[in-house]
Amino acid sequence: MTTYYRNYSLQMDKLMFQNLFQKLVAVLFSICLVGVHPILADETDEIITSHGISVFGDLKYNENFQHFDYVNPDAPKGGNMSVWGFGTFDSLNPFIVKGNSIHIYYLRIAFDTLMAESDDEPDSSYGLLAKSITYPEPSRSWAIFDLREEARFSDGSPVTADDVVFSFEMLKTKGTPAYRLSFENIEKAEALSDTQVKFSFREGHQTRDLPVLAGSIPVFSKAHFDNRNFEDSSLEPILASGPYVVEKADAGQFAQLHRRDDYWGADLPVNKGRFNYDTIKVVYYTDYTTAFEGFKGGDYDFREEYYSKLWTTGYDFPEIENGRITREIIPDGRPSGAQGYWFNLRREKFADPRVREAIAMAFNFEWSNKTLFYDAYKRTDSFWENSYLQAEGLSSEGELLLLEPLRGQIPETVFTEPAFTPPQSDPDKLADRRILRKAGALLDEAGWILEEGQRVNAEGEKLEIQFLSEGESSHRIITPFIENLQTLGIKASINSPDAAQVQNLEKNFDFDITSRRYSFSLTPGQSLRSIFGSASAELTGSYNIAGVSSPAIDTLLDAVESAETRDDLTIAVQALDRVLRSMHIWVPSWYSGTHRVAYRNIYSRPENLPPYDLGEMYLWWYDEEKAKIYEEAE
Repeated sequence: MTTYYRNYSLQMDKLMFQNLFQKLVAVLFSICLVGVHPILADETDEIITSHGISVFGDLKYNENFQHFDYVNPDAPKGGNMSVWGFGTFDSLNPFIVKGNSIHIYYLRIAFDTLMAESDDEPDSSYGLLAKSITYPEPSRSWAIFDLREEARFSDGSPVTADDVVFSFEMLKTKGTPAYRLSFENIEKAEALSDTQVKFSFREGHQTRDLPVLAGSIPVFSKAHFDNRNFEDSSLEPILASGPYVVEKADAGQFAQLHRRDDYWGADLPVNKGRFNYDTIKVVYYTDYTTAFEGFKGGDYDFREEYYSKLWTTGYDFPEIENGRITREIIPDGRPSGAQGYWFNLRREKFADPRVREAIAMAFNFEWSNKTLFYDAYKRTDSFWENSYLQAEGLSSEGELLLLEPLRGQIPETVFTEPAFTPPQSDPDKLADRRILRKAGALLDEAGWILEEGQRVNAEGEKLEIQFLSEGESSHRIITPFIENLQTLGIKASINSPDAAQVQNLEKNFDFDITSRRYSFSLTPGQSLRSIFGSASAELTGSYNIAGVSSPAIDTLLDAVESAETRDDLTIAVQALDRVLRSMHIWVPSWYSGTHRVAYRNIYSRPENLPPYDLGEMYLWWYDEEKAKIYEEAE
């Protein structure tokens, strides 16, 4: 699903049903599957039954594959992995708005889904809880999943179609806005038998990625909620069927997961060589610098470093010097993500895009990169930065076919100027007068006039803004930004409450500007609506942090979802990227295109990591030989 999650997409398996006889067998088999529930499909449809599904092109792995190419199928089991989490938590239910849950990234290994994604393909998934998927191609108006009879929850009870239906209905009606919006075009789920579940998709809507979206649903036990309310925040783990269970948790401090010795799916091809640690511990910190000190002190063993100053100057302690901690820079094949400072468009003072553009111009990235970041980064300008999906130059002919009908609803610069790129500032001067003069002119045009050093509008209201900050470490970046804003006559300040308050303020959209990073896949689809769609703009807890609400953007989201080829998808995403950038909904910040990791020299990893996931929690393993050497060197 979204950020934040890898996108899930689908395509037909072209290796199957290549002659008329095979097609007939498939249709007859599918009719038998549903019994009295007839399979309805367009007369031009072909009924496909496959071990996997993808949006564009062939599946990489055939039905007899033994394991993913990027795993070590002989990886040893055992040992411990420990990482850190930012903020706080008081709940182990990441699917609801209520409470502050531990992030789903850490809990996903507790929840099996119907299908599992491949990390070396942009948009493929293969059977996990489901051994096969049946669907009509090309309409994709429904999908039937045939569950594995051996699938079990951690208490030994079987995973049934009723559990899948219950999980879907809870997420669609009571889950976070991201789930509710993503599932809105899945009309219903129904159990055809104990082991067969059918999803029907809303007629008249795009269905390209809906079967695999259905396959991505985390499944939990219906019986578990017989005497519990799904919407209640709780530190009691949800009964699930994944390889790990939450062993213990201390609110705001840590959560520890333990690998199941009786995990039903350990030998499946999608799981071979994965989930290798006996325990995984997530230690929480509300301050970035304190978290680094915790790593140095041995509170946890694996750290991905996002702070360039620490990476450049902080890793000089004894365990680095004696080789007991390894540092690596590992390529990241995903789009680099949309990281920046996001305006809350729900606030009237940000209604004029000229005001937003002027504020963004006060951020001198080049100075920050040289002075604060040790030239470690490049400037972000696109929501699909560092990928072929980002818009470049003037609108292409393909883009114009999508954009021309929107003329008058979107900025005219989309048609007359290259895709917006932030202006380059002087790296040697924080206050680049040339850029600030242009920013001041934009504010003048927008009706915010400079009087006695302060920007005021026609009603005499002062232009004041506040940055919601997640910790002291970000102040060194925001403070110079504020200096330039004050030069423009804008009164700016930092609001830095504790982590729980930050989460609540963002959840309720009670802020002016906040920082956030979204990671979008190379095959985006329905999940984009939870970030840029009008329907998500006012939903409490929505991922639409900026409050984007535009019929034109909704139309472009339609184009992304309805793309029938990868070329069509590329054009639609580039058009969407171009328009979003022209709207100035954020202050784009920076990217590196790599993973900077440091870890105690007790772990090993596959030789060829997949391009779309670092996989430290489920592809790496505890290396006993290294651990012995590590202990002897102490």
